[in-house]
Amino acid sequence: MGKLVVSNVSKAYKRYPGKWARVLEWLTGKPRHDKTWVLQDINFTIHPGEAVGIVGVNGAGKSTLLKIITGTTQPTSGSVHIEGRVAALLELGMGFHPDFTGRQNVLMAGQLLGLRSDEIAACMPAIEAFAEIGDYIERPVRTYSSGMQMRLAFSVATAVRPDVLIVDEALSVGDAYFQAKCYQRIAQFKEQGTTLLLVSHSPGDVVKHCERAIMLRNGCIELDGSSRAVTNRYLDELFGKRKVDSAALPEAGLSVEQALLSGHNDDFHTHPGYHREEHRWGHGGAAILDYLVVADGQEYPSRIESNSTTDFYFKVRFDADFDNVVPGFLIKTLEGIFLYGTNSFVSTQGREHIAAQAGDVKVFKFSLSLALNEGYYLISFGISSGSPLQELIPLDRRYDSVLIQVGRAMQFWGIVDLEASFHAIEKQAESVIA
Repeated sequence: MGKLVVSNVSKAYKRYPGKWARVLEWLTGKPRHDKTWVLQDINFTIHPGEAVGIVGVNGAGKSTLLKIITGTTQPTSGSVHIEGRVAALLELGMGFHPDFTGRQNVLMAGQLLGLRSDEIAACMPAIEAFAEIGDYIERPVRTYSSGMQMRLAFSVATAVRPDVLIVDEALSVGDAYFQAKCYQRIAQFKEQGTTLLLVSHSPGDVVKHCERAIMLRNGCIELDGSSRAVTNRYLDELFGKRKVDSAALPEAGLSVEQALLSGHNDDFHTHPGYHREEHRWGHGGAAILDYLVVADGQEYPSRIESNSTTDFYFKVRFDADFDNVVPGFLIKTLEGIFLYGTNSFVSTQGREHIAAQAGDVKVFKFSLSLALNEGYYLISFGISSGSPLQELIPLDRRYDSVLIQVGRAMQFWGIVDLEASFHAIEKQAESVIA
């Protein structure tokens, strides 16, 4: 029980040019529509107890595939075979009536899952306890927050261990505490033989909870393999990837710095990882035109492994003369917490003095070990003039301009890895004197 077989599944939607085209097609028998294929020739098998993640950019066909698997949408061709009972969390609150109470919706949702009334009644105390919504169980669902709806929906779907559990992005609306609670229950089900199909935009969740993953691209299977390999390919698709061609550099006679110095256009926004919601400001006189991130031999890497040394370059054009300029660098969490910031004066302990003339183009580089936990982080660059000991005048600041992802196999609590060491100290047993 728990086997899932998807065989040659394709799905197309008819698109009619006008409101009467459908009627004319029915009257004449001649096709008057075009077909838009959202899935084409999908084939895969998931064995009992296997955990498989599905990834892909928006529009890749993930939601349509899940609807076909659960039977809410029929394929144009192909078939789906499932052994055992299926529990699915596709859309938040799917099947809930907003005017009915949580308890009433539990009864209806349980019946849709194939449970008898007496089975639902027996499970109700456990459902209430797991959902942790208190008296809201007796209130209309329309009064619930999205997180409360997710709590109740997950509690119902997993009240009885299913043979196949399908989870879409519904868990993403929950708080961290309840997400951990849900994944703990999913892990228990996996140990008991439940087959898991997880759709998530978080590569970390897929790697953590699935041994295998499938990537969809334009309605087709792009890659089917280990979760790590597939999510890396997904990130490449999402952010782009360019490898440093070290063999080509000597032939061109250019270093990375020299290559970055060539050209005077503002190419900052053209690179993978550029964060469109950046905040840019300054008094002028200089402009940050470009940036480059290099880690593990890759330019603009889609994922940076924690504790790896990473080089951050940025290019500045000067439009006026300055006796002293100070480039700076800052890294923050997505929530805006400042993790680390420095500038040329701090990093060199005041030894570096940089002058600039109008028309100069300079490249600055900060190198550091990203001793961070798994997650996404924002990078900021800045160029100022003046004395760090007195007053710095910001010429151009590009705050939150670059988004990077840090990956880590063994996570810790918190954000920054302080690399604590551990020793077990035991009291030596007293020697016995005969």
